[in-house]
Amino acid sequence: MSSKNQRLLNIALIIISWITVPLLGVQNFKRFLPASILAVLLCGVDAKIGKKRRWWVFYNKPQSLIGNELPFLIGPMLVISLWILKWSYGNFKKFIMLNAIGDVIFVYPITRLFTKIKLYRLVKFNEFQFFLYFFYKAFLFYGFQSFFEKYRKKLPQKKIHNLEND
Repeated sequence: MSSKNQRLLNIALIIISWITVPLLGVQNFKRFLPASILAVLLCGVDAKIGKKRRWWVFYNKPQSLIGNELPFLIGPMLVISLWILKWSYGNFKKFIMLNAIGDVIFVYPITRLFTKIKLYRLVKFNEFQFFLYFFYKAFLFYGFQSFFEKYRKKLPQKKIHNLEND
């Protein structure tokens, strides 16, 4: 895949993902954003390690996080994390199942497609290891959201003043 086409694909991944965010609602976005950011940060750290250990390679040069993994992280990864939490938070089995389904879709058909169009390929990981690479984070992700919910409930709620009383 040419660098120009990769840039266009990266932009499309981000834009298409973020188009769905208004459908989440502002409250859900605020509620689930911290845990989703944590998921992205964990994947960013793992991506740095994975690149160094050659778990996968991107075909285009230069091999930068910004040009290769970052669009996946701030596009589909972040937005899908928000949606999965919205749909399933409070039901751990449903949460794990949705994460597993999403990870399987990304690891198998999407990774095969991206290998075929020469975006990236797995090197020292097989597909099952790549699945585990994503899936283990779901437990941390859910645990962080649970911790965040408990912390959030302990915070004093802002009083809403009626304009007539001011």
